[in-house]
Amino acid sequence: MDTITAKEVEEMINSGKEVHIIDVREAAEVQQGAIPGAVNIPLSLLEFRAHELDKNKEYVMVCRSGNRSGLATQYLNAQGYHAVNMVGGMIDWEGPVE
Repeated sequence: MDTITAKEVEEMINSGKEVHIIDVREAAEVQQGAIPGAVNIPLSLLEFRAHELDKNKEYVMVCRSGNRSGLATQYLNAQGYHAVNMVGGMIDWEGPVE
């Protein structure tokens, strides 16, 4: 499984690169703060909403600590998507939140 650090994601965003972030936390967790522009698809719904994603794009998967997003990354990669796990999750995120 490919991984990326929170700092690397922040640097990509700050450099103007288009980054597709999927936040797999539950809605109540996301309300406490999310990376600007992240799309919330709770892990429990990912199987049912994966069709909303584009297999030609790379997705950065995010959760609180990196565990759920790791599961989401494995699932999406097995389905033919290109996903990477942001290790450390929102715990390690030091960038802006909305």
